[in-house]
Amino acid sequence: MKIVIIGGVAAGMSAATRLRRLDEKAQIVVLEAGEHVSYANCGLPYYVGGVIEDRDALLLQTPASLHARFRLDVRVGSRVTDVDPAARTVTVDGPDGTYTETYDELVLSPGARPVVPPVPGADRMLVLRDVADVDRLAARIDTARSVAAARGDDAGHAVVVGGGFVGVEVAENLVHRGLHVTLVELADQVLAPLDPEMAVRVQDELVAHGVDVRTGVSVGAVGEDTVTLHDAAGAPAGEVRADLVVAAIGVRPDTTLAEAAGARVGPRGGIVVDDDLRTSVPHVWAVGDAAVKRDALAEDGDATTLIPLANLANRHGRHVADAITGRRTGTRRAIGTAVVGVFGLTAASTGRNEKRLRAEGRAYRAIHVHPASHAGYYPGAQPIALKVLLDPGTDAILGAQAVGREGVDKRIDVIATAIVGGLTGSDLADLELAYAPAYGSAKDPVNMVGYVADNLRAGESRTIQWHELDAEIEAGAVLVDVRSADEFSRGTIEPETGAPSVNIPVDELRDGVATIPAGRRVVVHCQVGLRGHTAARILTQQGYDVVNLDGGYLTWADGMRARRSSGLTNEGVA
Repeated sequence: MKIVIIGGVAAGMSAATRLRRLDEKAQIVVLEAGEHVSYANCGLPYYVGGVIEDRDALLLQTPASLHARFRLDVRVGSRVTDVDPAARTVTVDGPDGTYTETYDELVLSPGARPVVPPVPGADRMLVLRDVADVDRLAARIDTARSVAAARGDDAGHAVVVGGGFVGVEVAENLVHRGLHVTLVELADQVLAPLDPEMAVRVQDELVAHGVDVRTGVSVGAVGEDTVTLHDAAGAPAGEVRADLVVAAIGVRPDTTLAEAAGARVGPRGGIVVDDDLRTSVPHVWAVGDAAVKRDALAEDGDATTLIPLANLANRHGRHVADAITGRRTGTRRAIGTAVVGVFGLTAASTGRNEKRLRAEGRAYRAIHVHPASHAGYYPGAQPIALKVLLDPGTDAILGAQAVGREGVDKRIDVIATAIVGGLTGSDLADLELAYAPAYGSAKDPVNMVGYVADNLRAGESRTIQWHELDAEIEAGAVLVDVRSADEFSRGTIEPETGAPSVNIPVDELRDGVATIPAGRRVVVHCQVGLRGHTAARILTQQGYDVVNLDGGYLTWADGMRARRSSGLTNEGVA
């Protein structure tokens, strides 16, 4: 059997090496348009910033090493320009000219192309997708610093267009190289997979390290050393200096060859594949960022999504090899789990966020907790903001987000595993997780979410979200702050809402019940939600109609900062 694989990075090379392990006699040809294969493209921003000092460390394999170990025929500088599925051939523009290559099975792994906005001067924008891109960016950084020095500036100026995972990584690493950085994002927040009250912590971190974050604006034009900005309505929104400009808006699936072969392409541009990664064309398969993924969390069981993440690309490369050799069928559906570091802060997410659930018109229940990364009495404990979304009817876990300096990835990985395993929110309370004071708490943050979920499921608690508080107060609810008098003096909800806030510390609540007006709904809150739950239980059993402000004052304060910086509505969505 002869298998031709187009694309020699994550999914393509995983498919090639797995095929060899399964079939020593197969003829395996890998055609890569670029000059490098099997490189660590997720490490490119860190080479830009000097965190990874050795460029060769990014090059995991070479055609020679792959041939020596796996007897793969890897050809770089070989761009496939056409596919003839009837003849089972591909046309290749190689270093020595154009030729035709036959195949028995064809695997398309062309990846995705960086999006560059079609604006005047767009040719000045750099992208960061492969090793050649990182070489160009590194050279441009040196030029920018020289240009800045010549004009008497203390540092070069960079504009990063796009505030997603790659955009914030590039922004951070350009700061490490000593540049002044402006981060431009059309949406009302950075990191779209996070909800606004979570993303605002990442934005705060960027600003604290000198990044000029501009949300709600786009690039209108790129000049010789400036970028002109437009607001969401297309009106001019100022000009910023730009010795270099990096487009990190996102990527589009590269479907050129799939379309040439007559394969079906989805409405969002990905190559449509079945559960075994077959396209609609016989003997043609597709993997990686170019192919759609089955959406594990969609209400429509056949729904697909685009998830350009390395984990899935490698996983599906392995699976397509198994499917081609008849070893197994059916890929596991995708939930989308990602993590990013920003100046020592970590943000991670899995599954759906609140914004998307709202857009889909789905009912959900949100839980915010603010635990420490490990036992508080052990030195070095760091706060974590953790948000989990549940189906209110089934208690199924729909998604989670976390932001903090330590222990964030661990908790999101646990919850991602729970989603795949079909655990409910309440089931999280009973997970047996590794515990020692330096690593966690006897009640792990994931367990804490489970306790809250179980209380909500059983009806022992009722909560409202930070963006629902205004409506509660407008409807006449009484706001009771059960924090200590010292906490109350350092900041309250009252100035933002205009509603009087009654401060009765939770330990004094039983004796102070008489000061709370009867016959009106009561919203209680503490700093993070735990004391608020205790207060709600006390008042409920005294006959009051009580709800607890989920996540307490901290979540509300994060939400209000997000609202002020981006014009969010009371629903928490722009």
